[in-house]
Amino acid sequence: MSLTGTPVVPGIGAGPVVRPGERVQTPSDEPVGDKDATVAAFAAAAQAVAERLTARAAHASGAAAEVLQATAGMAADKGLATFVGKHAATAGPATATTKAVEELAAMFTAAGGLMAERVTDLHDVRDRVVAELLGVPEPGVPEPDEPSVLFADDLAPADTAGLDPARITGIAIRLGGTTSHTAIIARQLGIPCVVGVASLPLEGGATALVDGGTGEVVLDPDPADVAARQAADEARRSAGASWTGPGRTADGHAVQVLANVQDGPGAVVAAAEPVEGFGLYRTELSFLDRSAEPTVDEQAAIYGEVFAAAGAGAKVVVRTLDAGSDKPLKFADMGDEPNPALGVRGLRIADSRPELLDHQLDAIAQAAGRSEADVWVMAPMVAVPSEAAALAEKLHSRGLTAGVMIETPSAALLADRVLEHVDFVSIGTNDLSQYTFAADRMASSLSHLTDPWQPALLVLIERVAQAGQAAGKPVGVCGEAAADPLLACVLAGLGVTSLSCAATAVRSVGAQLSSVTLAQCQEAARGALAAADPQAAREAARAALS
Repeated sequence: MSLTGTPVVPGIGAGPVVRPGERVQTPSDEPVGDKDATVAAFAAAAQAVAERLTARAAHASGAAAEVLQATAGMAADKGLATFVGKHAATAGPATATTKAVEELAAMFTAAGGLMAERVTDLHDVRDRVVAELLGVPEPGVPEPDEPSVLFADDLAPADTAGLDPARITGIAIRLGGTTSHTAIIARQLGIPCVVGVASLPLEGGATALVDGGTGEVVLDPDPADVAARQAADEARRSAGASWTGPGRTADGHAVQVLANVQDGPGAVVAAAEPVEGFGLYRTELSFLDRSAEPTVDEQAAIYGEVFAAAGAGAKVVVRTLDAGSDKPLKFADMGDEPNPALGVRGLRIADSRPELLDHQLDAIAQAAGRSEADVWVMAPMVAVPSEAAALAEKLHSRGLTAGVMIETPSAALLADRVLEHVDFVSIGTNDLSQYTFAADRMASSLSHLTDPWQPALLVLIERVAQAGQAAGKPVGVCGEAAADPLLACVLAGLGVTSLSCAATAVRSVGAQLSSVTLAQCQEAARGALAAADPQAAREAARAALS
């Protein structure tokens, strides 16, 4: 039996099916004790959970580290403790925790948007804290003795971040989209993944095959079919492993292949791949646990680690703080907003807190002055050309190459005017898709709209690329779309000049580009633009590149 979902991470995963264990149930007869003792018991359990998650975050990198740290922060949040205190007089610690989370989850769901997205994380924290209170192992994904395929309704980000690619060879989930935390982390880990498999069985079935390139999930597959697909996948991986760069098509058309990084240690790992630099340095991820703004010297030291890892002459594109929305920073808190994704985030924070941007730019300039890397700087959430002009003035006055991210339809439509002021632009396809389709990119039910293969999104990318060609200025893509080898060829065909992706995707993207000509990429782009839907766009591109 074959099922279909949205392909996220190319590759073949096959083996016995495993599923997350049942969550810990709160005992119905839990005794009610002293209120202060109940609150203290919760606090101790929550702290233990937070410390474990923080320790795991310290040994992770990229998106995995980010979500582990964010979940740890939720466990330690005083707001949750306050809600537990409301129930502590009439319930034991585990019951009070469960009731508090139910109350908070209802509020988050009613708020919608990014708040509703955090409900999965909130339930994950509940299950971990309750397990700690009851003295039983934390719930989560089992660690199988042999390579296996993971089926799940949904996965908490902390669970996905802890997966071992040697044990979990494929992931299929019923919910989720191409830019969900599960998809992003699976891509970083290199685990073949398919999301949005609506009819995925959550019980029964002995073995399965996950094809992360086509979106197919085969239940109890024929062993011969498994062997054939695994052989083809191994050939693809071997081609990727032998690719050493630089990024270019078979006929020599240059397309820079860069890596996304978030800190010094992650940059060292990424630099070991055949990259030409770092196309997206997410600076805010170094400061998620900071309660106060780091000094200019502290920031310069942090940025300097990444620049040093890149090496002499290598390109490093620094994104200024993308705080707000789903990445709250305590020292840049804009307060409660009815819809944070459409509120004060990214560059907009500088309107009320200009010193944060000025200090960061001073630190970047200081670190760049001590480095031999080729440092470029861009800001997120630019909506109109006047914002680009004001930013460019600040950057140029510090001797920095100036750019902006194209994440809003307004910036894409006026890309030619934006490029009058800056030296380059980089398209963030994750946010551009959610703003183009008015669809939350973390909402599972809307994942078909935020699929990066949507023709309307590709039309906007083409418009930006054409503006870049007319101005003679680079246009990059740094969203999750750049990690899809097939889509990378389409983007090159549209006129994109650089692609920045997870370090684990660099070789497969580079190898795919090197196997086709620019003319094939352009033909694939025309086919995808003319397609009726994402699946048809994939098929048209695959036909042009075969």
